[in-house]
Amino acid sequence: MTEAIAASVRHYFVDEAGDLNLFDKKKRVLLGKGGVSNFFMVGVAHMPDPELARVKLETLRAQLLADPYFKGVPSLQPEAKKTALYFHAKDDLPEVRREVFQALPEIGAKVQVAIRRKDVLVREAQALFRYGNKLRWQDVYDSLVMRLFRNLLHKADENHIVFAYRGKSARKDALEHAILKAKQNFAKKWGTLHDKPTLIRSGHPSDYAGLQVVDYYLWALQRLYEVGEERFFGSVAKDYRLIMDFDDTRQKPYGAWYSDSNPLTLEKIQPSNRLGSSG
Repeated sequence: MTEAIAASVRHYFVDEAGDLNLFDKKKRVLLGKGGVSNFFMVGVAHMPDPELARVKLETLRAQLLADPYFKGVPSLQPEAKKTALYFHAKDDLPEVRREVFQALPEIGAKVQVAIRRKDVLVREAQALFRYGNKLRWQDVYDSLVMRLFRNLLHKADENHIVFAYRGKSARKDALEHAILKAKQNFAKKWGTLHDKPTLIRSGHPSDYAGLQVVDYYLWALQRLYEVGEERFFGSVAKDYRLIMDFDDTRQKPYGAWYSDSNPLTLEKIQPSNRLGSSG
């Protein structure tokens, strides 16, 4: 008898960084206001071993909670529902963040990120408004999901994708449609359809270590783009397989793409319009 070959499965975890707030209630542009991002990013982490990630992060969290140094720290108390339950780069203490960044390379995640510049989105929204249409955050988000997965879904016999909830929304039908479009775009480009079974879930970081991992990679890239802080990105830079800055069209009409052959550095990033570029 021929021994059956186990089906290969790829695990992906998807989150976002930044926001899609463009205008206030009086239709005034929000860019440049305090707490409003200049970029919106969607990232996907391919996790070769989600269980390994869970064990490593849970072990690290248990060590930190048992450390007398953190005794009484509010964010590490269970009732705060923050670091005691899951890692979240924006909320974690700097000392905690450093420990997580040191652990990330051991997990083996491979990360891809798609970026939109909000000064460009403002112009797109204003153009649509003149024709009686509206730029919806769902459309921006889903288009980035399509681009991220266009060349990922043919690499295994089966794909499992976990999306972080946006607020309380799972949007399963819309996300399934975005993934279907990604498969169709791959087929259109290469002339072959790899319609592998794809399981789509939405979840919370407390339930999936992979969502905590992609959150950290996105936060590091966001700090590089938003405030020019290099140290976090630099500590895990080798784990980013592809970064697509779609609206930096200075050299190519489809944007600036960064990979092993063109590593991202702070000097290569086109400044946001708020920081003085011409857009």
